[in-house]
Amino acid sequence: MPTPIRFRSAALLGTVLALSGCFAGTSGGDRPSAAPVAQMPGTAGAGVLSRARISTQSAEILILEEDGSVTTLDLDSAGGRDAFEVSEADLAALNANLDMDFGGLVAPNLPRRKTAQEEALEAFAARTEPALPTLPEGVEIDPQVFLAVKVDALNRGAGADLVEVTANLRQGVDADIAFSYATCALAGWARDNGNPYGRHIRTLQAERNGKLLIGAAFLLSDDKPMGLRVMETEDTLRECRARGIPAA
Repeated sequence: MPTPIRFRSAALLGTVLALSGCFAGTSGGDRPSAAPVAQMPGTAGAGVLSRARISTQSAEILILEEDGSVTTLDLDSAGGRDAFEVSEADLAALNANLDMDFGGLVAPNLPRRKTAQEEALEAFAARTEPALPTLPEGVEIDPQVFLAVKVDALNRGAGADLVEVTANLRQGVDADIAFSYATCALAGWARDNGNPYGRHIRTLQAERNGKLLIGAAFLLSDDKPMGLRVMETEDTLRECRARGIPAA
C-alpha cells in the first residue's frame, strides 16, 4: 500500500483535492495518463512555483523547472511526500479565512436594490390603462346606437371568473364606443356579482344582419390584476354614466 501523501501548503491541499475529484469513478486502463496542471514548489529553488503534472499510472510528479527541464519525483518517495507536506500552521491559516466577518463592508442603512423582475413588473404596471378609452372632447353619443348586450360566464361554477360580453350596436358605430358599451355592461354585471376588477383579454368584432357585433372576454378578480387594460368596476360605472353609455 502506498505511503499517505502529505501536503506542503494549504493552497496545494485544495489543488490536490480538486485533482482527486477528476479521477473519481475511474479505474484501471480507464484512468487518464495525467491530471490537469497544478502549481507547486519546484526543486530548483525554494519558494519557486513550477508547473507540475501528476501521473495516475506511474505515481510520479513531473515538475517543469524554470530552465525548461523536467524533474520527476515518485509520489511515494521522500521528495514526493515533501512536495505535498502541509503543517498544522498551514491548516490553521486556511481555517482562519472561514471566520472572517464581512458584515462591516456593507452599509447597514443602505436601501435594498430592486431586482430586475421587480423593475420589469413596475414598468409593465405603469403601462396599465382603464378599459374604457378616452373619447375626444365634445363627442356626443346617440343612445339609440346601443341595441342589446349580455354577459356570460365561460367557466361556470362557484369560482366563475372568465366572462364574455356580447354587444349588438347599429352598424357604423365607432369601434371605441362599441368596446365601451361592452365594458360598461361588464361593470354593471361585475358590481352585481361582487367583482371589483376585470382584465381585458381579447375583443372580436363582426357585422351581421346590418348590425355591429362585439365579443369581448374579461378575466375577473378580487385584486387589481396585471394587464394593459383593466376594468375597475366603480370607476368604470362612473365613467359610463358620465358618457351616457348604458351599464346593463
